[in-house]
Amino acid sequence: MSKSEDIKALYKASVMPTYSPEIAIAEGQGCKVKNPEGSTFYDFTSGIGVHNAGHCHPKVVRAIQAQAAKLTHCSNLFMNAPQAQLARKLVSLAGFKGGKAFFCNSGAEANEAAIKLARRRGSASGRYEVVTMRNSFHGRTLATVAATGQSWCQEGYDPLPVGFRYADFNDLESVRAAVTDKTAAVMLEAVQGEGGVNPAAPEFLEGVRALCDEKDILMICDEVQCGMGRTGKWFGWQHSKAAPDLVTMAKALADGVPAGALVANAKCADVFAKGSHASTFGGNPLACAAALAVISVIEEEKLLDAARVNGDILRGALEGFVEKYDKVLEVRGLGMMLGMAVDDSAAEIADLFRDFGLLVCTAGAHVVRFLPPLNLKESELEEALEMMTDALEERYGGGDGE
Repeated sequence: MSKSEDIKALYKASVMPTYSPEIAIAEGQGCKVKNPEGSTFYDFTSGIGVHNAGHCHPKVVRAIQAQAAKLTHCSNLFMNAPQAQLARKLVSLAGFKGGKAFFCNSGAEANEAAIKLARRRGSASGRYEVVTMRNSFHGRTLATVAATGQSWCQEGYDPLPVGFRYADFNDLESVRAAVTDKTAAVMLEAVQGEGGVNPAAPEFLEGVRALCDEKDILMICDEVQCGMGRTGKWFGWQHSKAAPDLVTMAKALADGVPAGALVANAKCADVFAKGSHASTFGGNPLACAAALAVISVIEEEKLLDAARVNGDILRGALEGFVEKYDKVLEVRGLGMMLGMAVDDSAAEIADLFRDFGLLVCTAGAHVVRFLPPLNLKESELEEALEMMTDALEERYGGGDGE
């Protein structure tokens, strides 16, 4: 048996079947990964939006190594400097003057924290409900599964926690109709990831902001997948004139070291009090040192600009496939978070791309999702586009019925 076959056998025998991976990854550098046999793939999943700075960026690796040699963890009963430095930086990036941050380990935990904060703020007036969007995705804990506006991830987990109402994404009147005197917050993604790579229209975000101000309820932006520069802005909501009260993030925050954060504006900065919420590993110095290095890389290498430039190139190529093939229907997204909607099986297309050396995600049954590292070289993008072209040529032939 090959190394990959050995790993696959061990995996199937020992790991719960919550995923169904077909290949093993042994190492990565930049936008490329290798399997145990040394075969190379272009990784346009970035660990599902994690490696915005690419795999094993030297600056991030050095920061992790240096911090690991000093202190990997200390209880939040004590302070650590990287946590305070990262909190100040994230508050600044969000533009939340007077804001504060809470640290945890994942996007689901960050969203749980936002939900808890909204409920705590609304408790005195009997407000506890959170309005979320249909086709949203907010995590895998019971509360965030209940917050997620998709039934497929809720099946088998009844009874779900109460307190969530659903509205239609990009439909302000639907949101307004869902708000009641029990509503504590409206929660949405600036770009729906798992729901099909659907960007929020700027006017929708601005309308939600105005509605929340009118009702004195909180606006929560889930930036777990679309944050940290992926759309060409630090956060997806910054493509509009609206600003949320709470923003959640994780995934790309620490380039693969588990880290999540809830950042609150000044209005919400002190809603949590001592003992009202906590996380053992949240804000540990190792994760915070990695995150500070990631932010430094994004700033120094101008990766916000790169996300826009390379995103335009990738979008243009994908739109070329729309013109050429009847089965390729639409391209949507922002920056380097793009979806290609198909009248076909997205999973089968992803498998075909893998056979040509390109790894991509899906976002539902009919959307192929592209999340390349933001520091992708132009030559690497061109080679990846050649792989896509060859793969779609094999599947569809000459295009448009040829």
